[in-house]
Amino acid sequence: MASTVATLPPPEDRPVRVYADGIYDLFHFGHARSLEQAKKSFSNTYLLVGCCSDAVTYKYKGKTVMTEDERYESLRHCKWVDEVIPDAPWVCNQEFLDKHNIDYVAHDSLPYADTSGAANDVYEFVKSIGKFKETKRTEGISTSDLIMRIVKDYNQYVLRNLDRGYSRKDLGVSYVKEKRLRVNRRLKTLQEKVKEQQEKIQIAAKNAGMHRNEWVENADRWVAGFLEMFEEGCHKMGTAIRDRIQERLIGQQSKDDKDDDDDEEYYYDEDDSSDEDYFEEYFVDDELNPHNNEKDMNKK
Repeated sequence: MASTVATLPPPEDRPVRVYADGIYDLFHFGHARSLEQAKKSFSNTYLLVGCCSDAVTYKYKGKTVMTEDERYESLRHCKWVDEVIPDAPWVCNQEFLDKHNIDYVAHDSLPYADTSGAANDVYEFVKSIGKFKETKRTEGISTSDLIMRIVKDYNQYVLRNLDRGYSRKDLGVSYVKEKRLRVNRRLKTLQEKVKEQQEKIQIAAKNAGMHRNEWVENADRWVAGFLEMFEEGCHKMGTAIRDRIQERLIGQQSKDDKDDDDDEEYYYDEDDSSDEDYFEEYFVDDELNPHNNEKDMNKK
């Protein structure tokens, strides 16, 4: 929503001096964006940023995470900032504006309580004299939000820092608290592992059920296919063995016929060694050789 506060025209013969102030604790991109808007309020802007001290902040707002020096230094490293004013006042007055030659004060339009305790707006004065320049807040990010995240997950951050070498005394944690946090973490890790294994078992059981259904539906077809392949393989093997035996027999028969044609007296040779050679040729096993059997009988 656009601001309805009237503003004075800017100077044209020099850079416009715009002032923004705040606590800037845990400096984040929401802060940087507001300062960017202030810097770009005019084509030629000199941005001064005031940062309240620890004492003033603790009094009117509360404890900060970062010290005042850390907050000042964070602002100095923001590219939109031309000058940092330490120990800035909680409420801007005419004296402060004149001291720093401030043309406009930039801030979002939400009312902030002043030091009176009457819920008056901190920027009421600069608005009344036409020197207020409105900026927009960045939704979803603030110092309070960041602190809330840490508080919400406090135990996890305690364990995180214990793992990184901080002692329980550094973190303000008792001995019992430390042990309880470590035990709870182990139990949580164990629960996660058990859950992971349960999920794996469920997936395996589901897959097994799917495979079982597939087997039942296709068992007859698979068995018939296997038997057909087995029968075909046995038939091919038997045919190959039979053909091989026939080839050997035919080859042997051809050799015998040739020997008969060359020498009809081959089997009736008076040489005693001819019978022995004949039987040794066709009977590889000595026990089946009739010639050897005859020798054994003679020995007896």
